[in-house]
Amino acid sequence: MRAAVADDYGAPDVLEVREVDDPKVGPDYALVRVHAASINPVDYKIVEGGLDAAFPVIWPLITGWDVAGEVVGVGPAVRHVEPGQAVFGYARKDFVGAGTWAEQVAVPARGIAPAPRQLDAVAASCLPLAGMTAWQALVEDLEVGRGDTVLIHAATGGVGHLATQIALARGARVVGTCREANHDVLRELGGEPVTYGEGLADRVREVAPDGVDAVADFSPQGSLAASDPVLRSPGRVVSVRDPQAAYERGGTYVFVRPDVDHLRSLAELADAGRLAPRVQSVHELADVRAAVAEASEGTVRGKVVLRVE
Repeated sequence: MRAAVADDYGAPDVLEVREVDDPKVGPDYALVRVHAASINPVDYKIVEGGLDAAFPVIWPLITGWDVAGEVVGVGPAVRHVEPGQAVFGYARKDFVGAGTWAEQVAVPARGIAPAPRQLDAVAASCLPLAGMTAWQALVEDLEVGRGDTVLIHAATGGVGHLATQIALARGARVVGTCREANHDVLRELGGEPVTYGEGLADRVREVAPDGVDAVADFSPQGSLAASDPVLRSPGRVVSVRDPQAAYERGGTYVFVRPDVDHLRSLAELADAGRLAPRVQSVHELADVRAAVAEASEGTVRGKVVLRVE
C-alpha cells in the first residue's frame, strides 16, 4: 500500500509517500480502507519527535490517529463493525506508527464505530480525536448540562469548535475565547466570543456578570490562570495542555482515550444536525508535506484533512 512515511524525525519535508507493507490485523482489530484522515497537532508533534519519550516507535514512521473509511476485514473478536461498513475511528495504539496516513490501517476495536450517516468521509475523519477530547472533557469530567455557563478557551480551534457545539447541545451557554478574527465564527456556532489577553476576566464579566460554572481549556498555551477570577465553582476545570495547573485547581487533565460509546454519541449528534466539523482544507495524500505545514501554522479554523481514497 501507499503511505506517508518518515525515516527520521523532523520538519514536514521528512515525509514522503511510498509503498510499504500492508498492515497486520490482530484478533481485536479492524482493517480499514482509508478514505480520509484529519491532521491533529499531536500528529505533527509525532513527526517532530515530540512523543518519543512517551511511546515506543515503529519505523518507518506512519503517523495519523484519525480515520474515516470502509471496513475491508475484521479479526475474529470484532463484533460491532463488519466488512463493507462505513466507519470512523481513533486509531491510537500502544505505540506510535502504523497510522492512518496510508491507504489502509489496522484499527483497534476499542477505537472504531459506524460512521455518521449525515457526514462524508472528510468531515467524519475530523471527529474522533478532537470530538472525543471535547466529549470526555465536557461530559465526563465537567458534567456540563442545562443551565451551566461554560468558558471554553480556544473555542474555534480543532477541539474547541466541537466542544462549543457539544456544550450547546447539552443545554449549556458557551462563552468562548478566540482571536477577534474568529469572533463571527464562534457566533455562527452559537457561542459568545471574548478576546484573549490581559483583561480577559473583565471581558468575560461583561457577557457573564455572575461568572462561569466551568472552564474547559483547549488553548495550546494553557489559560486556566486567567479564568480563576470568573470561575464560581472551584475545581470545575479541565485542561488538555497543563496537567499541573488543572490539578492545582482541583480539576482534571484529559489525554483522549479510545471509546466506542463516545464515538457513537458523536455520530448521533452529527446525524441529529447538532455537531458539524469545520474543514479548512483538504489535501491529497501526495501533498502531505503541505498539509502538515498548513496544520502547524497555529491559525487553523477547524481541521486540515488528507484525502486518501
